[in-house]
Amino acid sequence: MADRLSPPVFPSYGVGIGWRPEIGGFVEGLPGLRFAEVVAESVHAHGELPPGLQILLDRGVTVVPHGVRLSLGGAEPVDPDRVEHFAAVAERLHAPLVSEHIAFVRAGGVEAGHLLPLPRTREAVDAVVANVRRVQGSLSVPIALEPIAALFDWPDEELTEAQFISEILEKSGALLLLDIANVYANARNRGTDPLDLLDNLPLDRVAYVHVAGGAEHQGLYHDTHTDEVPQPVLDLVTELCNRHRPPALMLERDGDYPPAATLAAELDAIAKASGYPAVT
Repeated sequence: MADRLSPPVFPSYGVGIGWRPEIGGFVEGLPGLRFAEVVAESVHAHGELPPGLQILLDRGVTVVPHGVRLSLGGAEPVDPDRVEHFAAVAERLHAPLVSEHIAFVRAGGVEAGHLLPLPRTREAVDAVVANVRRVQGSLSVPIALEPIAALFDWPDEELTEAQFISEILEKSGALLLLDIANVYANARNRGTDPLDLLDNLPLDRVAYVHVAGGAEHQGLYHDTHTDEVPQPVLDLVTELCNRHRPPALMLERDGDYPPAATLAAELDAIAKASGYPAVT
């Protein structure tokens, strides 16, 4: 198992993108691409990899598996079969780390099919930490945890968002996958300043960063991953890079894929906001 007391820092790989079959040809053709992310559950633990992923690996592009179904925040222990698959995918991809969400996706045997927010309580902290440790026991690489976008907060919460995230990271030894679009969405929907969260998170634990688009609907901002990255999110990228060494940044796009020129422009905008060279 990797040393959890002094977690390794994910090398700064500039700007990457989430690999999806629908845009596989575009991703494979990016000349300056050094890292990508793939949904762990979309990769078979055995057998051939999707051709596009194999092309990236053959080029020396680092590919990080990103889990969406472990339910780390659930009251029940994580499913051993899902953990085994997660670990096997990391080994297949020779990944330097893996990532999952601070969320739950099932309870009482019912699958929600969606990432659900946790109450910010110490009991929830303990549940997440216990499950993270169970997962870490099957991994040979570090895990980074991603706080999600939430359209509501549970009542009677005991901790601020920064305190909640920080306690989980400290007690579990995990790294932080910071989704800057989620920071923007949560602050906008709560009427708070997103910079307050950035100023109170342990940025030295950031492994890499998600950047994504969203849209407003009925007065709430939704982190859709199907819309263009708005300027306020790009501004937060710059603020983050001003506060800490520029981390690896990754464009998330999960549907309504635009033409290649539009995707390239989004990647270039992220590179410009962070000071990294373009990957296109």
